[in-house]
Amino acid sequence: MTRNGLAKGTNSGHITTERPKRVRPAQRKGRLGKHVALCRSIVREVVGLSPYERRILDMIKTGGASADKRIYKFAKKRLGSHKRALQKREDIKEVNAAQRARQAGA
Repeated sequence: MTRNGLAKGTNSGHITTERPKRVRPAQRKGRLGKHVALCRSIVREVVGLSPYERRILDMIKTGGASADKRIYKFAKKRLGSHKRALQKREDIKEVNAAQRARQAGA
């Protein structure tokens, strides 16, 4: 924010030129790097799904009227939070879509 040279009011104070803020390593904390993404994808490919993830996948395949809600409730019980449950549901839906695409291609 540029200063306007006045003693009172918004943007008050001595007129200065604003310098760009330096990006610190802590500001990219939690971002997914290329190496970690590669490692995780390889591990997922080799190890596969855990039993509760297989159960969620089965719920997706069988479907039903309130499948999304049931999947959410099940995932929330296992993972402990709303956000994690939604994320897991989307992840398993992507896995299901990939499996279906692989079957359609083969």
